Amino acid sequence: MANRNLGPAICILAALLLAVSTIASSDGPFIVAHKKASLTRLKPDSERISVSVDVYNQGSATAYDVTLNDDSWSKDIFEVVSGNTSISWEKLDVGAIVSHSFELEAKTKTVFYGPPALITFRIPTKAALQEAYSTPIMPLDVLADRPPVNKFDWAKKALAKYGGLVSVVSIVVLFVYLVATPSSTAKGSKKKR
Repeated sequence: MANRNLGPAICILAALLLAVSTIASSDGPFIVAHKKASLTRLKPDSERISVSVDVYNQGSATAYDVTLNDDSWSKDIFEVVSGNTSISWEKLDVGAIVSHSFELEAKTKTVFYGPPALITFRIPTKAALQEAYSTPIMPLDVLADRPPVNKFDWAKKALAKYGGLVSVVSIVVLFVYLVATPSSTAKGSKKKR
């Protein structure tokens, strides 16, 4: 009877040991990359895109011959102003982070959907190059018609939303102040005898 209860426990223990050994045997680099881009309007007909890619090694081994390639920027739409769209590092140690950035200038008005950047790296135990991809960027509305920004829009919205409340609270506070504060004429109006 005791053997019947022991059977499922042995199966669960064997499954846990198999899972732990699988996780332990997956020693190697694990590359995570985050790509981000931001727009800066220089003139009404000129806009720059700043691109930055952060590459992390979250694995348990060093990655060698790491190459970042972000060639998704069409030469018909963008011109590289500073930096390169690709770069290489000799190695990326465990827990290390490297960053690469470059700047582009837009030539035409468009909505650009940027695909992920490609990261290739070598593991000493494998002959083939390994690949990883960065996160894609949100769509960029390049050279879009944007309405002029009024610096006091937030004040107008706040006044429209809370103006009545501020007025009522101010009147109540002023009334309480006037009632609670003794007047100076009451002190000086004592009659002399």
